[in-house]
Amino acid sequence: MSSWADSSPGMQAGRIPKEGKEGMNKMTDGGISRKKVVVVGLGMVGVAFIEKLMKMDAKRREYDIVVIGEEAHLAYNRVGLTSFFQHRQAENLSNAPLTFLQYSKAPPGSLNYHLNTKVTEINTASKIIVTSNSDTVPYDILILATGSDALLPRHTPGHDAKGVFVYRTIEDLQKLIEYAETVKGTTGVVVGGGLLGLEAAKAMMDLETFKKVKLIERNRWVLSRQLDGEAGGLVVELVRQLGLDVMLSKRVGRIEVDGNNQVKGVIFEDGEKMDCTCVMFGIGIKARDELARSAGIKCADRGGGIVVNGSLETSVTSIYAIGECASWENQTFGLIAPGIEMAEVLAFNLTQAKVHKPQTFRRPDLSTKLKLLGVEVASFGDFFADRDGPKTMPGRKHGAAKDSKPSEKQNKVKNMTEGSPPPPVKALTYKDPFQAVYKKYLFTVDGQYLLGGMMIGDTKDYVKLVPMVKKQQKLEVPPGQFILGASKDGEDDGADLDDDTQICSCHNVTKGDLCSVVKDRTCKSIGDVKSCTKAGTGCGGCMPLVQTLFNNTMKDMGQEVLNHLCPHFKYSRADLYNIISVKNLRDLPSVMKEAGTDPDSLGCEACKPAVGSILASLYNGHIMSKSLHGMQDTNDRFLANIQRNGTFSVIPRIAGGEISPSRLVVIGTVAQKYGLYTKITGGQRIDMFGAKKQDLPSIWRELIAGGMESGHAYAKSLRTVKSCVGTTWCRFGIGDSVGMAVRLEERYKSIRSPHKIKGGVSGCVRECAEAQNKDFGLIATEKGFNVFVGGNGGAKPRHSELLAKDVPPDDVVPILDRYLMLYVRTADKLQRTARWIENLPGGIEYLRDVVLKDKLGIAAELEDQMQALVGTFFCEWTAVLNDPALESQFSQFANTKERLPTMEQVIDRGQPRPAYWTKDPCTVDFKNHRWTSLSWQPMLETSYFKDADKTPQGMSAALKRGDTQLALFWAKGKLYCTQQMCPHKRSFVLSDGLLGEAVSASGDKKLWVSCPNHKRNFQLNGEVDPEKFAASEAKGKEKANQAGNCSDKSLSVATFQVEQRDDGWIYVKLPPLEELDALLGTERWMVRKGESVDPFEKMDRKLENMGRKGRKVGVVDQGKGRFEVPVGGGRAGRMDW
Repeated sequence: MSSWADSSPGMQAGRIPKEGKEGMNKMTDGGISRKKVVVVGLGMVGVAFIEKLMKMDAKRREYDIVVIGEEAHLAYNRVGLTSFFQHRQAENLSNAPLTFLQYSKAPPGSLNYHLNTKVTEINTASKIIVTSNSDTVPYDILILATGSDALLPRHTPGHDAKGVFVYRTIEDLQKLIEYAETVKGTTGVVVGGGLLGLEAAKAMMDLETFKKVKLIERNRWVLSRQLDGEAGGLVVELVRQLGLDVMLSKRVGRIEVDGNNQVKGVIFEDGEKMDCTCVMFGIGIKARDELARSAGIKCADRGGGIVVNGSLETSVTSIYAIGECASWENQTFGLIAPGIEMAEVLAFNLTQAKVHKPQTFRRPDLSTKLKLLGVEVASFGDFFADRDGPKTMPGRKHGAAKDSKPSEKQNKVKNMTEGSPPPPVKALTYKDPFQAVYKKYLFTVDGQYLLGGMMIGDTKDYVKLVPMVKKQQKLEVPPGQFILGASKDGEDDGADLDDDTQICSCHNVTKGDLCSVVKDRTCKSIGDVKSCTKAGTGCGGCMPLVQTLFNNTMKDMGQEVLNHLCPHFKYSRADLYNIISVKNLRDLPSVMKEAGTDPDSLGCEACKPAVGSILASLYNGHIMSKSLHGMQDTNDRFLANIQRNGTFSVIPRIAGGEISPSRLVVIGTVAQKYGLYTKITGGQRIDMFGAKKQDLPSIWRELIAGGMESGHAYAKSLRTVKSCVGTTWCRFGIGDSVGMAVRLEERYKSIRSPHKIKGGVSGCVRECAEAQNKDFGLIATEKGFNVFVGGNGGAKPRHSELLAKDVPPDDVVPILDRYLMLYVRTADKLQRTARWIENLPGGIEYLRDVVLKDKLGIAAELEDQMQALVGTFFCEWTAVLNDPALESQFSQFANTKERLPTMEQVIDRGQPRPAYWTKDPCTVDFKNHRWTSLSWQPMLETSYFKDADKTPQGMSAALKRGDTQLALFWAKGKLYCTQQMCPHKRSFVLSDGLLGEAVSASGDKKLWVSCPNHKRNFQLNGEVDPEKFAASEAKGKEKANQAGNCSDKSLSVATFQVEQRDDGWIYVKLPPLEELDALLGTERWMVRKGESVDPFEKMDRKLENMGRKGRKVGVVDQGKGRFEVPVGGGRAGRMDW
């Protein structure tokens, strides 16, 4: 059954025309004819071709593309197929969605794709292909990227038995997983000791259902196509140490079956028998050329494959073949790199050949660098030149006299009498049995040229040696230095590599390609580099060097992002953590004095929350205490997440997502009483939005009385540990996921960390709790739990990595204690665990060494520190309600109990929400407004700031005068006053912002407040009176010294003079009330319904026209037709439900 993909954003999935040549040579709006390119095959090479063609064709728009894939999945990375056993989610291997999304703004019709559809016929005369469901697709140009099939020896009796598999597709692995569950504890066998066979063996071992896995290889060593006997023998030795039983010089004669035609053993050709229940063949691949053969397209007789020339064209005009299905000079290539090269050549020729010389596909480089079963293996260049003779001889001059060579007859006689001469090659070999390292480099006899070689164990020099072979460079050092000088500490920095050195062999990305996209500022992060160049998206083996090149290029440009916390501290967060811990520092002034660049500095919005988090991680004092409160970001300052209308959200803890009916009633009662909007969060909690600051204590008093506590949703700490029901209820459950999740959440709740932490526990491999995209996640197994770490969703999602297998429940906590405490100690500011692990030296392997093997000898210390921190837990809201001084800080205004609304409410789906923000900011020049008159007005008793010296990070208060809201600040012994409204989004929130300090280019210290919504910084100190400022500006003084300036030059705020008097009051110099309200009144600036466009207006109208109610969630019936999604926003009528 075929199905057009209906869920990929930006992708037009149109129907296949039923007959004729509909759609051929379509016309653009400008009347230019466009050709239709049909690609058969949606594998890695097919997708690479599509991507390159669309990129090269972006300007001319000569082609529309239809791609048809036989599998149900979008293109996925077969190189990473073995990782499927860890996550068992096909989308985690997918290459295509990210690729296709990049072209979401492409014109309508430019790209269509069709899944789960097999092409059965090519009519070369009519230029039409036919699918298995009788659909026809016309083409102008046909690209065959049908790939290859795994070989299955059909001459072997028993090859069709139950329990016989091949290793090629996700479906193959899914079938193996299902079957393996029925034969647990038995022996599984892999036939084939090449690259495919070793990958299959790893897959079977990762499955962990077989008691023993055996590999059968007919040769005397494994990887016989890449390695010589010495190297292959070393690999055998290493993989045997990892638990794989390797049987050499063995050939399977037949597969024994029982009465149900199920595998029960194998019989070798020498008569020996072996019991087993499963056989997986990994003996090679065969080009899929049957579609081409049936169409009369020439295919290779020996070895198979669609015959192509240097332009990748087949024997039929306008039909091309690329990838593993193509036979070039009687060779097919089973590696990804040659296929990508073919895709590039063909895409170039189709788009650029009119103005550039056409490219020709040449003999590809078959160098490979892989990690098989944990063993580093590489072969490069002409690696069998000593055995088969060199394919080419570098340094040989063209046009050498032919008569100087012996005649063929003379050579033949000499060979018969003296034997064949040895190849003109010398080998340099190095073997270290203690470190399991083997290297063999092949040189010309004079030692002036490197021909090729192989490496086991230590492959660091691979990236340098490959270009030497490709360029046939004359060596500048003696051959011996390649061995003796190879070993060095650390990874190669790539500084001595030429720009044309290939860094990513999977996608043919050079050092120059990488560096250029950084230098021209196209890519500003390593994620941008991967997306733009595709480097690191194949096997991933090049990522360490890609990261190093990125870092070095940024540094050369003066763009290096130092890991210093901010200008106030020339230390990373990890360094500062150690300083604070060792010297037992307890507040910001002491930290600033001990480690800051300016001992008297107020800090900034970057360092203050970071120092506050470190102090909380070490000592866990109440963050609203005088010495800590001014360091906290707005969320922590009021123990609630600030929302866009200045109200807050309330989230009580629901450990593991488990909640009793009585507590549900409490939440419902509170939400109803205070008019709160409620929503279930992704972390299995209930979020209540719209709580006014002054109502927070009352709300929490009722929640706590109902048996609830703070959920710390406002903090950079543990948020939730999500769980499925596991064995509590689920019939498929293997472990008690709820019980484990509750225990973990109760243990780590309130622990402050560099960034928020999320956990998950799944009761089986079905993974309903999505534990593998969490900072730590557990999946139940028959023996305990598999522990995963370093995953996250968000803007840069990352799949977690396996830290430990089959961990008994009572060992889970010590492992997580060590892991989390190490993260808290060493991570950078606001660094998620995913990025932290990526930046560790050695990544997950290093983490295993430290956490599981105690490589640094600090495991006990980490556990003790976590235990001490856990022991300091208290509910921060309970503490507030027991302290009248803390509770008094929760008021809208410090000078009155009156209230003012801040944003108009809208009832949506039966619940209140704030009106949508306006699109444009308010750009009124508030700071330069000329008032008719100003007079001193008493606004607040000085006793409000009586303990200001105990909060050196600054204090603030919101004031009300008439309909105007003002913000009053105390910082470094002085008072400042501004309007309360941030003009960026017209939110009345400035008094809730962080105070900070920076030094200008002229050396002036600028105090500012950072808006809690979007971190616009508004200057507090400087000239307040616009007339005086204008006069000083006329004298040439720096304009930036005016109070009210913003980091966003288009914005400003009004500022007012403040003074503290002996009568016990703080006075602010203000204009008349009517004039003040006319400019700054809440009624004027409060965001109201209708100021911005309803984002669902068009959608609701469309749904109503289709007979559906847009405000209710309904069931979409997709059984009556296909769902088309236009790329560039086509006509509404093109959507066919």
